[in-house]
Amino acid sequence: MGDQENLETIMGLIINGGNAKSDAMEAIQAAKKGDFELADQKLIDSDKALVEAHHSQTGMLTQEAQGDHVAVTLLTVHSQDHLMNAITFRDLAKEMVDLYKKMAGLSVE
Repeated sequence: MGDQENLETIMGLIINGGNAKSDAMEAIQAAKKGDFELADQKLIDSDKALVEAHHSQTGMLTQEAQGDHVAVTLLTVHSQDHLMNAITFRDLAKEMVDLYKKMAGLSVE
């Protein structure tokens, strides 16, 4: 994988991680307003963005496992940090949406 491909992969992690976190925040805001259908959809959207990010990450891990070492730059570290924060935030958003549902007297899964 060339430098340009690595940069595209790294940017994919950052973009998809950011989208996942943004969707998760929108899920919380929708639940706060009592719009649980939108909240659930935003959590699904967040999951989709995380899947896309994981595909990028898997490509980098496969490359590394095949002996084609990826240079670890500050941007690479930032992309991984961005992704992990998005995953954590998405998990917390799910819990908050469930809490708002419970407060509204709805059953949670």
